Amino acid sequence: MRGQHISVAEVSVASNQGFWLLLDEEELYLPFSAFPWFRKASLEQVMAVERLSKSHLYWPMLDIDLSVESIRRPNDFPLIARSK
Repeated sequence: MRGQHISVAEVSVASNQGFWLLLDEEELYLPFSAFPWFRKASLEQVMAVERLSKSHLYWPMLDIDLSVESIRRPNDFPLIARSK
């Protein structure tokens, strides 16, 4: 039996303020003010995103795990870890 097909996540546009992430038909913005872990990351590190499940993203080069819901509604997830 095969596993469930999970589509890929793709970074579409990056700027000095944040980046846009494509998930299926949805485009999500990750501003560095809400996601400071990415502020000093290289473009290569940001673009190396893996979609482990429909609701879970992972950036292996940065060791960052995020739920898709925390990107959609960052104000509902106020705990922010220190950026390096």
